[in-house]
Amino acid sequence: MRLQDLQQQLSDLGAKPLHVQRVLRQWLWALPLSQTAGRRRPEDFWPQALREALPALEQRLRALGQIQSQHPGDDGSARLLIALQDGMTVESVLLPREGLCVSSQVGCAVGCQFCMTGREGLIRQVSSAEIITQVALARALRPVKKVVFMGMGEPAHNLDNVMEAIALLGLHGNIGHKNLVFSTVGDPRVFERLLGPDCGPVKPALALSLHTSKAELRERLLPRAPRLTPEELVALGEQYARASAYPIQYQWTLLEGVNDGPEELDGIVRLLKGKYALLNMIPYNSIPELPFRRPSWDKAREIARQLHQRGVLTKLRDSAGQDVDGGCGQLRARALADPSQPIQIRRKPGA
Repeated sequence: MRLQDLQQQLSDLGAKPLHVQRVLRQWLWALPLSQTAGRRRPEDFWPQALREALPALEQRLRALGQIQSQHPGDDGSARLLIALQDGMTVESVLLPREGLCVSSQVGCAVGCQFCMTGREGLIRQVSSAEIITQVALARALRPVKKVVFMGMGEPAHNLDNVMEAIALLGLHGNIGHKNLVFSTVGDPRVFERLLGPDCGPVKPALALSLHTSKAELRERLLPRAPRLTPEELVALGEQYARASAYPIQYQWTLLEGVNDGPEELDGIVRLLKGKYALLNMIPYNSIPELPFRRPSWDKAREIARQLHQRGVLTKLRDSAGQDVDGGCGQLRARALADPSQPIQIRRKPGA
């Protein structure tokens, strides 16, 4: 189900724009659809045909997705494995400080070499209603004031559904536009769409997966990403940053012995110094099945310190739920491998 289909169904039942907005807001906030504001009685607010259809509609929306399992982390995060109506699963992550990371695809076609999700390829798109379902399920557990599209999938490969969801969250979900973060490996269609007239009033913040300053290495790490050089990617990012008035967040997954050396630090300074940008440096969440490893936290901290000294605003971030064996795609992979077994939980020493 796409959001536009839902809105058309509501209109066919006699809903006016006020009623449509009310249904969408109730759904977004994980509240009963028929609930009205203040003391107004349902029969005084809803058109009769719509009022009679709301219970069945509520069941349909609930059936779009259910939390199959929860995996809390010691850092206040929680990884959620969500079963969709057709039996497919996606992952969402409740982040500290009222954030939520959502998935836009089942699987992913980009094939990033350090990502578990990319190993299975693209299975199907996640509809705009299924994206909103992830938010509603999360809000039933805790407040959500920021939504980042950094879960399973490449949002640029599902652009219509992702932009529909972003528009609804920004207009009716009480989420500030800069707190809607669109993460992409750098598909040129993203910049064309976000800067174009058909984007609508919601301009999300943008996070670009950089990971290296070397074009050849980037092609190896992200084998099916658009063939943009790091210089070209940063140029497009700077254009969007100036147009939207939000700094670009450049994502850098720190891989031991791969992109953590002095040459890369020089490359980062060359690319990002003086730009309207923030570098998010994230030490890799190690996956046993893959050959990449996470550098020590001391080394990561020293890299961030040096970049700061050299004029690049850098935030050292820890991938949420490090104590849970659940880097993006791992919960789904474990569940598919053996549904009868719980996901392994790795606790920190002394926890």
